[in-house]
Amino acid sequence: MKLQYIEAGEIVTTHGIRGEFKVLPWLDCPEMLCEFERCRLDGKEYIMDSCRVQKTCNLVKLRGIDTVEDAQKLRGKILELYREDIDDDVIFAAELVGIDVYANGQCIGKITEVLDYPGNSVYVVDEGKYMIPAVKEFILSTDVEKNGMQVKLIEGMGRDEN
Repeated sequence: MKLQYIEAGEIVTTHGIRGEFKVLPWLDCPEMLCEFERCRLDGKEYIMDSCRVQKTCNLVKLRGIDTVEDAQKLRGKILELYREDIDDDVIFAAELVGIDVYANGQCIGKITEVLDYPGNSVYVVDEGKYMIPAVKEFILSTDVEKNGMQVKLIEGMGRDEN
């Protein structure tokens, strides 16, 4: 199911004295956050006056957050993006949790977790009943709107297999 908001990262500290803060991004790369003009914090919309990458984090300045004291109050909060501002082709791990997984026309369960590994992600189906690498060879199609994913299973993906 497509979410209305996507959690993009956590505010970890302030930066400077003019209200800028550092975000530890949860997106594929920190550059992705810089593509957006607005975000949400605690259910309130903000305009992003600036966003730049610093190593593996982002330095963000929001309109209306103008002092280090204002920025300090945001520490530990989750910065969200509006799903409508993101390409429909992009699918987030959070949108896959709960989706029905089908192999050979039969539902084999639901994705309960998405594990991130350096090579690729792995979809955990029904608490580990199946572990499916998120690669084109095994993920045949994904339709978040229809809550379904078609996969190709091979020997060894199932927990009860030898």
